[in-house]
Amino acid sequence: MPVEVRLPTLLRQYTDGTASVTADGATIGEVFAAIVGQYPGLGGQLIDDSGSLHKFVNVYVNDEDIRYLDSLGTPVAEGDVVSILPAVAGG
Repeated sequence: MPVEVRLPTLLRQYTDGTASVTADGATIGEVFAAIVGQYPGLGGQLIDDSGSLHKFVNVYVNDEDIRYLDSLGTPVAEGDVVSILPAVAGG
């Protein structure tokens, strides 16, 4: 089931400038595995060394923050939109 994954400008360097990609998967983890298979440079940007969601990335499925759902196990369905946004910090 294909879902659209929208990428921030910061990550487009790993996708040849593409703003969004389509990937199949039943969960966010499966979708990430699919896009990392297409664009290996995204791997370290999305997932940390322990296999968890990178702490400097926020991910939303249809405007719902996956950190408050089931993180990488969050289910997705055909037509869902996954948005990846860099965490914002500062002072």
